[in-house]
Amino acid sequence: MEIGVGLDASLKLSFEEQEQLSREAARMGYTSIWTPEGAAEDSFLLCALRWKASAEVVPGGLTTGIAVSPVGLRTPMGFAISGGTVSKLTGGRFILGIGTGTAYTPQYRQAYGMRQTSSLQLMRDYVTAIRALTRGESVTCETKSFTYRGVRLGIDPPPATQAYLGALGPEMLRLAGEVADGASLNWCSAEQIPWSRERIAEGAARAGRDPAAVKVAEYIRICVDDDAQTARRSYTRAVMGYAMGRGTDSKGRPQGYRAHFERMGYGAQLAEMDRMREKGAQPGEMVDAFPDEILRAVGYYGPAAGAAKAFRALAEGLDTAIVRVVAARPGIDSVRAVMEACAPAKVAS
Repeated sequence: MEIGVGLDASLKLSFEEQEQLSREAARMGYTSIWTPEGAAEDSFLLCALRWKASAEVVPGGLTTGIAVSPVGLRTPMGFAISGGTVSKLTGGRFILGIGTGTAYTPQYRQAYGMRQTSSLQLMRDYVTAIRALTRGESVTCETKSFTYRGVRLGIDPPPATQAYLGALGPEMLRLAGEVADGASLNWCSAEQIPWSRERIAEGAARAGRDPAAVKVAEYIRICVDDDAQTARRSYTRAVMGYAMGRGTDSKGRPQGYRAHFERMGYGAQLAEMDRMREKGAQPGEMVDAFPDEILRAVGYYGPAAGAAKAFRALAEGLDTAIVRVVAARPGIDSVRAVMEACAPAKVAS
């Protein structure tokens, strides 16, 4: 298992601090640096920045990755151009992860002009086109999301960028096994990893692929501080932003991350939190009342001394386990504390 580190925009790091932490990650033995993407700073440029800094420490630099970029932000050719360029720059040390974002909601599709209503078909179209383009193939297809007639990426030689699919539910995991180079998981309990691998293997079998060829990566959130309550509050806010998602599909079923947490068995606990919210509970009350059972199942908060052991237990069965930093306090020192607490040598010991 390889161990990477994930740094996101919530950490409010300057470009100089990101370069500094990239060099430190290389010295600590991390093998990759990852970022999610939103409608803000360009994550492809951030990956290039981080790779260049890490290359000052280790020959060839660390692998960089995006996990994930919502498909509403770019066309398949746009992803192929940017991903292919970073692949060429880094000597192939780049992984492109794409996901639906909230394309399962009408509001998102309207905002980004997306006509495809099936998230599965949308992701099939995107991953298939991106992989073909970055392998130098001519692409001709007509979908509800885009139409290409004989288009080809002009990077020579073709960059063959690895394309991972952000996947949570059973059908999206099967799709990853069928068409992607890997699956990007998120907020998983230890039990959810083998369950996810089973679904990925089913998809691989459907396409006649070797399941072992489909790599599995996951963000595992870690927040450390000597004051456990300070760490808990910061970490809980991160969890709640996903687990407390509301909204149902046309059949009244939960969607997105809410569905994911309910599949892991936390529907009753989240329903109780819903009732608190509906009665007007303040954000601080919600944070303090959020069930520790859920918090401990999908990540770690508390003193640095316990982080590596907890991370190792949650990472079992992954190809790449990513220490997704949740800062307990503002500033680079809190970020560095997480990186040091889960440095690969400590996780392995």
